Amino acid sequence: MKHELTAVPLARASSNPSASGGWWRDAVIYQVYVRSFADSDGDGIGDLRGVRERLPHLARLGVDAVWLTPFYVSPQADGGYDVADYRAVDPLFGDLADADDLVRAAHALGLRVIVDVVPNHTSERHPWFQEALAGVPGARERYLFRPGRGVDGSLPPNDWESVFGGPAWTRVPDGDWYLHLFAPEQPDLDWEHPEVAEEFASVLRFWLDLGVDGFRVDVAHGMVKAPGLPDIGRGAQATLIGTEPLPFFDQDGVHAIHRSWRRLLDSYGGGRIGVAEAWAPTSERLALYVRPDELHQAFNFRFLNCPWDPAAMRTVIDESLAATSAVGAPTTWVLSNHDVVRHVTRYGGGAQGLARARAAALLMLALPGSAYVYQGEELGLPEVTDLPAESRRDPAFRRRTTTATTATTATTATTATTPPTAPAAATADADADADGQDGLRDGCRVPLPWAGDEAPYGFGPGGSWLPQPDGWGGLSVAAQTGDPHSTLELYRAALELRRAMPGLGAVEAGQGGPDDEWPGAGAGPAVYARGMRWCPAPEGVLLFTRPGFACTVNTRPTSVELPSPGRPVLSSAPVETDGRTVRLPPDSCTWWAF
Repeated sequence: MKHELTAVPLARASSNPSASGGWWRDAVIYQVYVRSFADSDGDGIGDLRGVRERLPHLARLGVDAVWLTPFYVSPQADGGYDVADYRAVDPLFGDLADADDLVRAAHALGLRVIVDVVPNHTSERHPWFQEALAGVPGARERYLFRPGRGVDGSLPPNDWESVFGGPAWTRVPDGDWYLHLFAPEQPDLDWEHPEVAEEFASVLRFWLDLGVDGFRVDVAHGMVKAPGLPDIGRGAQATLIGTEPLPFFDQDGVHAIHRSWRRLLDSYGGGRIGVAEAWAPTSERLALYVRPDELHQAFNFRFLNCPWDPAAMRTVIDESLAATSAVGAPTTWVLSNHDVVRHVTRYGGGAQGLARARAAALLMLALPGSAYVYQGEELGLPEVTDLPAESRRDPAFRRRTTTATTATTATTATTATTPPTAPAAATADADADADGQDGLRDGCRVPLPWAGDEAPYGFGPGGSWLPQPDGWGGLSVAAQTGDPHSTLELYRAALELRRAMPGLGAVEAGQGGPDDEWPGAGAGPAVYARGMRWCPAPEGVLLFTRPGFACTVNTRPTSVELPSPGRPVLSSAPVETDGRTVRLPPDSCTWWAF
């Protein structure tokens, strides 16, 4: 079966509005990592004009909104997540007029625009932090400065570790230490200081007045720390994030901040939204971020981290839907982003990884709620695992050290304006895992291939800030357009069907009638909890229905036969059916209408 739409009669051919009226409840949102999307001026770095010129690709793809990673003035110590001026565009990416043009062009194409906001920390170059270093009275109170421990204060104030490796504290020349949960160039703000809340409310209003449709809140779980900043008592703390309670993440106090932002967003009207990048130990804790008076969505990282295993997938799906249903919010689904290994590679790489990635995409787009697509996943891009050390830009790479070096750093005074010495490339490479990644993020940020057989594959008139692999020409947008077997056309078809089929997209519960229920599911009408119902299936196969629709996922490495759920409308791999039975290919997903 080919990937293009079939002649199956559909109930209606229009977008599925959510019963609650919130566009975000079933939206497909496309993440643009600005510096790697498209370059308009030939400096090898993607920019806002490049994004604007490529918006027709996103409109044709069929997404509802675009989320832009930070483009603000920044020293770029962490790819723009170290912000020095929240109200200005970094010259790398253009200027404020380019941002305004982009928003207007997106709206003209029916696309909404979500921008990043980074409230947990600023850049060390932010005027506030420069005032703190200069000794301006009261300036340090906006950040988390503390005296050190030990007789001479030479030990960090507690045992917290940076997410990027090494201690989470850096000492300044006068002896105080400041907290940075990420890079030393990213000092954490103290949200108990009233000026911090006032400043960020003003920043949000600035961009809302420009016309943006919402914000993705970076480290939405991190702005409040436990009183007294207590020790954790163990190392490897980054591995505990999202699995265990931690004194620097997911504190109850963050919810007051999000409630205030929700009131601000609602005051603007027009469906302005907030999206939490939040890590929490349980689905129930994550759901607190999307209660009716808080943010509209929260990223579902449990789904992203789920292995290619049917039992694990079903557990994550059920628990995610149950948790968000309890607070009346939509669930989000995401497979990749700018911080993780691309899922083609996570699923095994090569032909097997691509087959599973295509199947996972159809599974994600069939589930109730909203989905996020990371740039390039619609092309089936794999992780680039062989970047040379001299090309890497991820601060986690620069922070990688041996245990001895880390121990030395923890007790050595470091000036606030000087990052720790980068380890030798040989040491870093020796520490990297078999995927060449081990938590490093450059491999998923390699610029996109648009056209042509040689780098930079139409990315821009110059080169690209990270080297693109040989052989990516066949993965480009131009090469895949019009090929019914390509991953790009699979995504386009899936998003078109998602809008057209009445049983997809919407997240509300419903009552299935005789024409909506697959006979193989059992006698009687189906009550669709959160819009879907699991049905019996062979081992290794997931099968669920939604009104007039069925989805099958074969996770086995071999094909499997079962009664046909209906008429096939889209599949990640060719299926064989005689109308009564179907043979599902290995590592595949198929959509059915009945």
